[in-house]
Amino acid sequence: MLYAREGADVAIVYLPEEQSDAEATRRAVEECGQRCELIPGDLADPEFCDDVIERTMQAFGRLDILVSNAAQQSRKDLTQLDDADLQRTFETNIFAYMRLARAALRHMKRGAAIIATSSQTAIQGSHKLPDYSATKGAINAFTKSLAIDLIDRGIRVNAVAPGPVWTPLNPSDTGLTAEKAGKFGSDSPMKRPAQPEELAPAYVFLASNADSSYITGTVLQVMGGETTGG
Repeated sequence: MLYAREGADVAIVYLPEEQSDAEATRRAVEECGQRCELIPGDLADPEFCDDVIERTMQAFGRLDILVSNAAQQSRKDLTQLDDADLQRTFETNIFAYMRLARAALRHMKRGAAIIATSSQTAIQGSHKLPDYSATKGAINAFTKSLAIDLIDRGIRVNAVAPGPVWTPLNPSDTGLTAEKAGKFGSDSPMKRPAQPEELAPAYVFLASNADSSYITGTVLQVMGGETTGG
């Protein structure tokens, strides 16, 4: 939404079962006077990652900002994770980011920006999230490496590392009891989770050459007071 308010046309990728949410997002973007392309599919599919970029180019004729935000987690300890769990988490969280970036770079020009979603777990680890934490750590390393490679092309690459964030997915998480869901984020220094609107400005900031032209290869921590470096 904040991108639309700043004048950007937006393409969003979502699972087919999220169609009603996607349509609500499109209406909100259009209320800002911008266009919104809906692209349903599964980013764990390598071919779909290429399709996302091509459909975006067909819709808008240019690609200035790529935000890789899809995530999958199993909420199991390592002894409970089978290869299918590992494959799904890595395909969604890190391979999709790499594939989307690879496809986007065929079209991006100087001044473009790539932004990934990392996590506090990439820096500190997390109980019963070994696969998820590992992929978020990989996102950080890939972001820094790609940033170095693209400096001469004038394309900046950064990541946002949120702490606990309250979304509609929290109460539906089968790995959380109602009691644990109610206490989600209470162990952060601010004693609460972030709201999504508290994360959004970080993505706008990193996309804006007017505001962050000298920032690339950074993992911007939005972690409610946690000060661990990473």
